[in-house]
This record gives sequence, structure tokens and C-alpha cells, in this order.
Amino acid sequence: MNAVIRMLVAGVIAVQPVPVPAQSPTPAGRPAGQAMPMLRDGARDFDFEFGAWTAHISRRLRPLTGSSEWVEYDGLSTVRKVWDGNANLGELNVSGPGGKIQGLSLRLYDPASRQWKISWANARDGAITPAMIGGFDASGHGEFYNQDALGDRQIFVRFIFSPVVDKSFRIEQSFSGDGGKTWEVNWISDFRRAD
Repeated sequence: MNAVIRMLVAGVIAVQPVPVPAQSPTPAGRPAGQAMPMLRDGARDFDFEFGAWTAHISRRLRPLTGSSEWVEYDGLSTVRKVWDGNANLGELNVSGPGGKIQGLSLRLYDPASRQWKISWANARDGAITPAMIGGFDASGHGEFYNQDALGDRQIFVRFIFSPVVDKSFRIEQSFSGDGGKTWEVNWISDFRRAD
């Protein structure tokens, strides 16, 4: 089970690593006397996304029901820097056979945990989602998790950001109804630089 999921199950979202003294017992796999690695500073991890992007969205209509029916949307995503890059706002405006989606993502950087918190609001209902928490590795791969409800069912939610290649990147959202053992993709966003 992914370490982030284990923390969610335990009710802990983010933990700052603590260096281990040289004489203390160490977890398996780490030599005695070696401190735990510090989290990388990800404050600039979303800088790649500032500007305008064409967006193609695929959305599963009924997640976690066994349904394989998807709808497609096309439009524009615009992301701008806030607080000198320690936050950003993304506006999504897409439409297609499934209707229109106007949404706003708010990403906030927490320098203490060195992680990002991502929230989403849809213009349809004005509600904001619980924050997804996570970050990127040095290669540009990002993972973000939270716990939410789907109807009356508690689920885990995961975002995966693929690294930028040829001025494009992808975000996949997946749900897990079994505590993170299995994941079902229900939202795929493909972005290509518009400018």
C-alpha cells in the first residue's frame, strides 16, 4: 500500500520527517547512523503550468459502478501565479456532449511540509472539494491524495500529474473504494500549450 494512503488511513495527512540520531534503531533498509532524507523543496513545482493550455477532458459518467461510459470535453485551461508562485489559480472552461464544465483549481504551497494542497470548485454548485495533498518528484511526476465521499460511500481520491513532454502533460484522477488497494481512473485531462 502506498505510504500516502497508509497515512490517510491512519488519519494523518502530512508528516515532517525527523532526522534519526546515529545510535538509535533504524528501519530496515537504511544503514545505522544515516538520517532520514529530507523532503525536496517543491515550491516551484507548478511554475511549468503558468499560461494558457488547450484542454481535452474524458470523464467516466458513473465511477465505481462498473460503468465504462465516458464523455468528452474540449476547451481552455489558464493558470496564473499568486503570492509570488506559492499559490496559483487554474481556470477550466470546457464543453462537449456531456455539457459544460467551468471549474477553478486553487493550489497552495505549505513550506513546513513542503507539499501542495489542491482544491477544486465547480461553477455548477459553487462547492469546494477537500484539499488533495502531495507533490512532485525530481522528474516532474506528481501524486496527490485525499479522502472524500461519493454519494454515501467514503473513498480515496488520487491525482497523478505526468511530466511535461513536448509542451503537453496529463492529469489522471482515480477513485478507490477499497482503501487504496485498487484504483479506477474516472477523469483524464490532456493539456497542450496554447501560446
